[in-house]
Order: sequence, then C-alpha cells, then structure tokens
Amino acid sequence: MQATARDYLRLVASDCGDAASKVVRDTGGQLLSASPSNDGRTCIITVLVQGSGERPRKVTVRVPM
Repeated sequence: MQATARDYLRLVASDCGDAASKVVRDTGGQLLSASPSNDGRTCIITVLVQGSGERPRKVTVRVPM
C-alpha cells in the first residue's frame, strides 16, 4: 500500500505533518498513515520499513503532537 499525493497533501494540512515527516526521515521508511489519537495529544504514525535482507515490516509509533 502506497500513500498517494492526495494522502500527503492531507497529511501536510493535518496536525501530524511534522511528526510524520520526522518519523519517515528517521526510519527511511514509506509513510502508510498518520492520524491524531482520540485524545488529541499524540499522533499515530505507521511506516513501512525495509531492513537489510529482510522483508518489509509495518512499524507503528505514537509521538507527541
């Protein structure tokens, strides 16, 4: 599953844009999703990460907003 240009535009406009950009940059992964948590204090970000010689894996992290 690959994020579309529309997904990225929606993300940039959201409160999770900066946090998701940092996670993607730090992991070298591909953004799958990013959304605020129900309490609005954290962002839930899922990226697809490719390890050396490993199958890609989904990683989900929560980061403060």
